[in-house]
Amino acid sequence: MDIIDLSAEEECDENYLVFIDQLCDKLGLEYGSYATTDLISGAVQGYANYPDEWKLHYMKRGLHRVDPTLHKSALSIAPVDWSRFEHDEKFKAVFYAASDFGLPNQGITVPVRGPFGDRGLLSVTFNGSDSAWEKQKTEIISDLQHAAVHIHDAVMRSDVFARAMRRPKLSVREIEVLQWVAAGKTYQDIGEILSISDRTVEVHLRSSRDKLGALTTVQAVGRAIGMKIIHPL
Repeated sequence: MDIIDLSAEEECDENYLVFIDQLCDKLGLEYGSYATTDLISGAVQGYANYPDEWKLHYMKRGLHRVDPTLHKSALSIAPVDWSRFEHDEKFKAVFYAASDFGLPNQGITVPVRGPFGDRGLLSVTFNGSDSAWEKQKTEIISDLQHAAVHIHDAVMRSDVFARAMRRPKLSVREIEVLQWVAAGKTYQDIGEILSISDRTVEVHLRSSRDKLGALTTVQAVGRAIGMKIIHPL
């Protein structure tokens, strides 16, 4: 599983980083980041306004593979305060290293679930006492939840994200066949609709599964919907 800093991608839309900066300034926060996961490759990708030294260390050490702000929070539907994390070896690998870089260990991650299986995580850090953080968190949680939905939806629509995902390029016929499968049509039905043989339908589906990295046709349909290649019916 790789990690891709979308802010380093060619033709990056700087508005996402500006949004994170402004969010932190408005809510009295130290740093912020947004991350999502490629539905096909599992690569973690996103934006962060952390110091470059920390981002370089994080990426070189592959800390995204153990980061509880990603893996633990992704299992939740509610915001996750980092104080809830177990202080195991994975926690120490990330948070102890972050402390060495002068980063605060107080923070919260807000998960977002999109309509097509897409997921995003907005994480922010706070630099202050525990009591100050408890007060601040209560006051800003609603704003954070709205911000998380906003940036997730914007990134999902962006060309930068599409390029970074390296979406598989399905043919027009493969997309048509998958769309009719999603509609509940049989191979015979699809063959009659598209004026092709059942065998050709099967060939297109096999090719689609290969391109989408799917083991079954059902999985291929689900991934195609998740990547908005086809639409749910």
